Amino acid sequence: MTKIRTRYAPSPTGKMHVGNLRSALYEFLIAKHAGGDFMLRIEDTDQERFVEGATEIIYRTLDKTGLKHDEGPDKDGGFGPYVQSERMKTGIYMKYAKELIEKGEAYYCFCDKERLASLKTEVVEGKEISIYDKHCLGLSREEVEANLAAGKPFVIRQNIPNEGTTTFHDELYGDISVENAELDDMILIKSDGYPTYNFANVVDDHTMNITHVVRGNEYLSSSPKYQRLYDAFGWESPVYIHLPLITDENHKKLSKRSGHSSFEDLLEQGFVTEAIVNYIALLGWSPEDNREIFTLQELIEQFDYHRISKSPAVFDIVKLRWMNGEYLKAMDFDTFYEMAEPYLKEVLTKDLDLKKIAAMVKTRIEVFPDIAGHVDFFQELPEYDVAMYTHKKMKTNTESSLQVLKEVLPILEAQEDYSNDALYQTLVKYVEEKGYKNGFVMWPIRTAVSGKQMTPAGATEILEVLGKEESLRRIRKGIELLEKGYA
Repeated sequence: MTKIRTRYAPSPTGKMHVGNLRSALYEFLIAKHAGGDFMLRIEDTDQERFVEGATEIIYRTLDKTGLKHDEGPDKDGGFGPYVQSERMKTGIYMKYAKELIEKGEAYYCFCDKERLASLKTEVVEGKEISIYDKHCLGLSREEVEANLAAGKPFVIRQNIPNEGTTTFHDELYGDISVENAELDDMILIKSDGYPTYNFANVVDDHTMNITHVVRGNEYLSSSPKYQRLYDAFGWESPVYIHLPLITDENHKKLSKRSGHSSFEDLLEQGFVTEAIVNYIALLGWSPEDNREIFTLQELIEQFDYHRISKSPAVFDIVKLRWMNGEYLKAMDFDTFYEMAEPYLKEVLTKDLDLKKIAAMVKTRIEVFPDIAGHVDFFQELPEYDVAMYTHKKMKTNTESSLQVLKEVLPILEAQEDYSNDALYQTLVKYVEEKGYKNGFVMWPIRTAVSGKQMTPAGATEILEVLGKEESLRRIRKGIELLEKGYA
């Protein structure tokens, strides 16, 4: 059997879109599941769209996500160069374009902008495109050579017949046939000598022995042109796998406006890499069971591209948040603290035990920026409504809470050991002596020291972190607020 070889071939045009990362992930998984090779190729022939630093983003993202390439610009496997602008310097694209000309499958086109602008147009997939009329196909060899000798600008076009059909096979969509009359004579070599994306793609995939081509299904409409090139050269076609569209919650194409369309966006929003990769794997693919949490190694073992769906995949940020929370819960504490510390320090500038606070929130947050809303009360007691002291389940109200706080204040003033265990034992003793329920006492204390309905920890844990002086100050403040309510 032929060794499976896949390639991730991004254009360095900015941040890595979620769709591009999914393509890279699926290509990696298809190769690794079969014990094959995963290659990185940089497609930089569109110089107008090139963004400085974007190539570094590609390397950084693949490294961070664990999608290690076996070959690429930095790992020569014998099929280099792996950057298209460098491959172009070898003359490879012009060589193959001229081969097609000799076969009658391509031709020189010398039409100027004015003539091209006068051609009729058609609306294809919502876009208005001009249809080339094969004018230059009729030029004699002598005319072509005279134009070339005179230095007349040219492009090289693919010669697609007006009659018949072109059929290609996709692993998900089956056989797809298109009328040749619907296909335009696309440009293979541009007037600046650079190959077009489509042409370079085919030449590179063939010469680099790529067996499986994985891309978004927006390329389905271009695939007949790719197929015609393979047929024209007499090359074996790769296995085509066209992936479903990724949409937002409103079933619109995931765009930059969504705020989470790129890998970098998600990292900045406090998601962890492992959760992002896990979630993106499920955007269009499903395992045989209903399992949702996978390590990268488990994905390699489980991934079967025949289980990729044709239906659009909805990017559900709520689901991703849930999954990220599961990863944070499972994370070892030291790793969690290292990642959480900057978020804690952003909110808490007082001398507090940040590790204890981090332990409180570890199982309660979904993304790291959630930390602020859970811990900000440690920095400063917020203003709060005394109605919070009333809790039906705890059977507390403002009157009973005032009584409890007044009774525990001298006990806590006398308490020397402000560790959680010692504080808990002291308060439980008070509860038993009074014949109260635990919540009847703990709820008013927790409310007084936090000023919040929901906290990441119980009353005594909060007292321990705040320390004796601050805890007593807040309890006295609670008494003052409750007394004001009766004034």
